[in-house]
Amino acid sequence: MATIEIKDIAGKKVGTADLADGVFSIEPHTFAVHQVVRSQMAARRAGTHSTKTRGLVSGGGRKPWRQKGTGRARQGSIRSAQWKGGGVVFGPHPRSYAFKVPNKVVKLAMRSALSAKTIEGVLYCVNEMVFEKPSTKQAVAILANLGITGRVTVVVGNDDINTLLSFRNIPKVCAITASEANTYDLVNNNALLFTQPALTWLEGVLA
Repeated sequence: MATIEIKDIAGKKVGTADLADGVFSIEPHTFAVHQVVRSQMAARRAGTHSTKTRGLVSGGGRKPWRQKGTGRARQGSIRSAQWKGGGVVFGPHPRSYAFKVPNKVVKLAMRSALSAKTIEGVLYCVNEMVFEKPSTKQAVAILANLGITGRVTVVVGNDDINTLLSFRNIPKVCAITASEANTYDLVNNNALLFTQPALTWLEGVLA
């Protein structure tokens, strides 16, 4: 069974915790992670692109010239695709890019992401973060005490609003609650920082 050091906000070790092998010690399934991240990114696309077909552009109500006898190619409308100002053939139209991934695959991807971070040694856990009021300065100091640099995802308890507000304005820091944890945010970082309640909650969901 994998274990993790529990530290306080000063960066001192205060204990260890056992991690469920089925969540933090599996062989990372890269294809599942790829599928889920693709699904998340696709769902974020606006899909508002649009072009006008020949039926939507203005003008071209009559035949520009008679069918035969002019020596020119036959034409039915000056708003056909080959004319300047004409409609677009097979152009993009508003659509949703979202596609569904089975829940079993989503959970497998999250377990794979957590296992990969554990193997890399960039999964951190603090026993608690107590903020009487939101304080970005205090949040920056906590990251410095833990020696965490670069992009980091901070996962806090579902009711820990002051901690969430303290971290969310720091550049390169993604702050989310345990219930908001997702594959993209778990892999798009150099380090993962959990509070112990958030880690316990997420482990229970994925176990």
